[in-house]
Amino acid sequence: MLNAIVLIKATPAQVSKLGPALAALDGVSEVYSVTGDEDLVALLHSNDTEQVAQLVTGRIATLDGVLDTRTLIAFRQYDPADISFGT
Repeated sequence: MLNAIVLIKATPAQVSKLGPALAALDGVSEVYSVTGDEDLVALLHSNDTEQVAQLVTGRIATLDGVLDTRTLIAFRQYDPADISFGT
């Protein structure tokens, strides 16, 4: 399973409409409104990079009010149980 984080800049007036629209897309597991340079963050779960590319460029980036996207592909997930303190 491939995990991706999509950082989304949006027109301020559209953020409250974009959140539910993003969450309804197949392949989007979670959507958050956030503070900082981006307005929304979407978490994607997919089988491959091509599906992520199609979802981001073909569906997310074309939604009314989306100004810009940045996509981060996750390589590895860490768990607190993985932490070793020199033992």
